[in-house]
Amino acid sequence: MKDYGRNHKRFEELQLRDDFMFGKVMQDERICKRTLEILLGIEIEAIEYPETQKTINITEQGKSVRLDVYVADNMNTVYNAEMQQKGDGNALEELPGRSRYYQGMIDLNLIEKGQPYTVLNKSYVIFICTFDPFGKGLYQYSFQYLCREMPGLVLEDGTTKLFFNTKGNADKASEDLRQFLRYLETNEPGNAFTETLDQKVEGIRRSEKWRREYMKELLHDFDVREEGRREGREEGREEGREEVYRMIQLLAQQNRVDDIVKAASDAVYQQKLFEELEL
Repeated sequence: MKDYGRNHKRFEELQLRDDFMFGKVMQDERICKRTLEILLGIEIEAIEYPETQKTINITEQGKSVRLDVYVADNMNTVYNAEMQQKGDGNALEELPGRSRYYQGMIDLNLIEKGQPYTVLNKSYVIFICTFDPFGKGLYQYSFQYLCREMPGLVLEDGTTKLFFNTKGNADKASEDLRQFLRYLETNEPGNAFTETLDQKVEGIRRSEKWRREYMKELLHDFDVREEGRREGREEGREEGREEVYRMIQLLAQQNRVDDIVKAASDAVYQQKLFEELEL
């Protein structure tokens, strides 16, 4: 479900608000733990990663979901945190359904067939948005199930969904949370923790390992889109797909990431590359 290629950014331009960068920064256990503490206003003794960049796929036919941050603490509480931008194809009207889907997939992954529902972990699904998902100007929207007839009665099912908004009025937020949201919005560190985040981002940008992985993600995204287009074509168009794939291979060998990214959404530029590479 993640789509790193939609924003068409060069690797050096990635910021914490971008999915790929957010996922890599949060692989730092100390940073991830502190980020969750700031978002939730709690203290966490320790966290662990069941899997790095957890992918949940319940059935072969079902839609899989790859999570930016999927960790558990020492009390077996599960935390899923996702970065969301308007340009990621995540329309405002999709977010409530997306949060429900993520929660359902997490629950199905946690519980084994035949086990009682009481074994389900307490969980948080967290969306950090660079836009106001509900248009009310709040920096944070928190949701739990409430009784319509008695609003103070909470259905204690152990689930909480939170949406943070970098563009909301954060005057009432903690100083740490305010600085975190401000950094996401401006890329300007304002305290010790956001300075740590900024240094981590810069370190990842200098990493050849992560550059290669980003290219790999772009290639995968390009291939998935091309496959989707191919399925909609009439017979006889397979040769065109092979040319595209060959073009990607040649560009990758030359480390021309920018050209791969641009060709993913620009048919005219793609044709120009075909001619250049004599395909």
